[in-house]
Amino acid sequence: MSNPPDARPDPLLILPADGSPTQLFILLHGESAEPGQMLDLVAAIRSGFPQAVIIQPYGPFGDGDTRRWIAEAAPDADAYVGLISAAATAIAADIAAWQSQHGLDGEQTALVGFSEGAAVALEAVCATSDLAGRAILFSTRFATLPSDAPRTATLHLLHGAEDRIAPMDQARQVHARLAELQGDVTLDIASGVGHDLHAALIHQAIVRLQTCVPLRLWENAQGAPKLRIDEYSADDLHPGGGFGPETLH
Repeated sequence: MSNPPDARPDPLLILPADGSPTQLFILLHGESAEPGQMLDLVAAIRSGFPQAVIIQPYGPFGDGDTRRWIAEAAPDADAYVGLISAAATAIAADIAAWQSQHGLDGEQTALVGFSEGAAVALEAVCATSDLAGRAILFSTRFATLPSDAPRTATLHLLHGAEDRIAPMDQARQVHARLAELQGDVTLDIASGVGHDLHAALIHQAIVRLQTCVPLRLWENAQGAPKLRIDEYSADDLHPGGGFGPETLH
């Protein structure tokens, strides 16, 4: 039975083929889009984390393949703040339910967002304690800069240097604010990339997830690392994958 106009489809769900899940990934698509926008990212997560549950909810507003996370299509700046906050509260409640359903906790959860989905993910992880252990934010947009940094989450910002929809400066502002608040945050910027879930950014997100030690653990072991920002050309992606050892701090 097809969904009537504006009805919200059920989330897409991928379960690990064998054994009990050990991670939970929640993927939030961008504005005027739907989960199919993130197919390449899903494939990379499945390859890198075969024991993960992957959930792709549809934005609750809109129709067909043009879903969004906020109730108004083109709000002014003041309204946008409240709309993103409301969307973040709603997705946090959904995440808590999915964690309970699959027997996983916040430390085992990664919240991933692109564009408007990244704005919602950023707000949710900063506003809700212990919601996720990682947040992966592509082409980050924000309603307001964070007033608090999550203490139990590492945030990875990934951005195209040529992004004209969510200019790179937005990611730099978020990174600077979270660093000022002593949050755990990394920033990767790829030249030659626009407002896109580019293969270079997807690859680097998986690298960050698999190799980046959370700051709270790093500090306990050997003191705080230097500021974690990396810039590289998307053309530097090697045929076998990776950007070379110089790109990760």
